[in-house]
Amino acid sequence: MDSDTKERKLIFICIWIVTIMLINSLPAYAELKWYPFPVDVWTEPFKMESSRVKFDYVPLKKSSKKWRISVFFPHMKDSYWLAVNYGVAFEAKRIGVRMDLYQAGGYDSLDIQLAQIKESVAAGTDGVIIGAISYDGINALVNKIRARGIPVIDLVNGMSTNIVSAKSLVSFGEMGFKAGEYIARMHPKKGKKIKVAWFPGPKDAGWVKAGDRGFKKAVADSVIEVVATRYGDTGKKVQSLLLNEVLNTYSDIDYIVGTAVTAEAAVKVLRKLGLEKRIKIMAYYLTPGVYRGIKRGKILAAPTDSAVIQGRIAIDQIVRILEKEKYLKHVGPRLYVIDKTNVDTFDRSTVLAPKGFRATYTVN
Repeated sequence: MDSDTKERKLIFICIWIVTIMLINSLPAYAELKWYPFPVDVWTEPFKMESSRVKFDYVPLKKSSKKWRISVFFPHMKDSYWLAVNYGVAFEAKRIGVRMDLYQAGGYDSLDIQLAQIKESVAAGTDGVIIGAISYDGINALVNKIRARGIPVIDLVNGMSTNIVSAKSLVSFGEMGFKAGEYIARMHPKKGKKIKVAWFPGPKDAGWVKAGDRGFKKAVADSVIEVVATRYGDTGKKVQSLLLNEVLNTYSDIDYIVGTAVTAEAAVKVLRKLGLEKRIKIMAYYLTPGVYRGIKRGKILAAPTDSAVIQGRIAIDQIVRILEKEKYLKHVGPRLYVIDKTNVDTFDRSTVLAPKGFRATYTVN
């Protein structure tokens, strides 16, 4: 064997080794052991005001068969739903079921989400997980699906029907409350009025209604004054338009508080208007953009609902139901606030999709 041949063989072996290493490393973040995870379990399932008990959630090791699970999201326009996508996709991969995900394109697309659910059920599915666009608008269809014996999990957003099989979600009322409480604590009750513009999200979504109530309850007995409330889809274009409209109307705003998309958009809008040093920003849930904003001192803080874990739990709940195993009917990760004091130490893998993760619509 001549030297050139030996060299080519050595190069080939090196490339082969590196390729195998890369292939093996790609799913590594998905195989992290995420459990046991601290959650709250509602003592009266589906009653958000009910008392709760603390619990350490542990999922099934594997499913007994490759169940077909259909998952429906409002959209995939922001990194919050990408985090939930990461959760459902890689829990489906870990536990060994097929997952097909559909996204409707936005909170103004209820008709599309309803059509997607109907078509998927008609084509044949073992279970359905829904991140609902509307708090009330999915109820009739869910009732029909349950009448056919197909389990339905209410994921993240909330639905008003009690016919669902289980819920994997937190109280967005408490998320909103924590955001309001955080700001209220920064200002003594006898101090000057603090003016806030509040952007809770799309008006008909259940999580928005809850978040709105929670935030306003938290600031009711404080110097915080909500001078403007604007509802809208969680797309940056819509939120930027709402921000500009409010800032053109109210010149003395102290805080902008709202969805993660609002907070991300506000960083750019305020910088463009030269207001970034005077007006503070806070979100009432966390995304990578909000995380970066907190690290850079552009965004004050945000509560987190561990979106990745909600997705993982929903998959486990539906598999447990299909396999007639014990399951928790109403469970959500415990809430906490991310700010400059803990932004470098919290477990990102439970809250945010990993860098490089792309939207995943089919697993197994």
